[in-house]
Amino acid sequence: MGIYRMYTGPDNETHIEELPLSAHPELGELQTVKGLQIQQNEGGRFMDFHQAPNKRWLITLSGELEIGLGDGTVRKFGPGDVRLIEDVTGHGHTTRYVTDHVSALM
Repeated sequence: MGIYRMYTGPDNETHIEELPLSAHPELGELQTVKGLQIQQNEGGRFMDFHQAPNKRWLITLSGELEIGLGDGTVRKFGPGDVRLIEDVTGHGHTTRYVTDHVSALM
């Protein structure tokens, strides 16, 4: 379980960095969100390179997914992982739902 940021770097590629609470105490503050959506995806679903439609928080509630980056890196995320998704420009990332997956988008 961790907190991660997905963002577009100067190379126009998506990158992922871990945001440990000890180094980012502001994440422990109450955040303002515009809405909440619960999303369910079936295991085996694959989405080719795409950007996020807007900046959002995504919390994996159940299941496992893989995020693919332009350099071939694949990162796995599971229950309890929190992602701040900011790659709204650039090449984007791929998404593969390894198992049935439920997440909360904010």
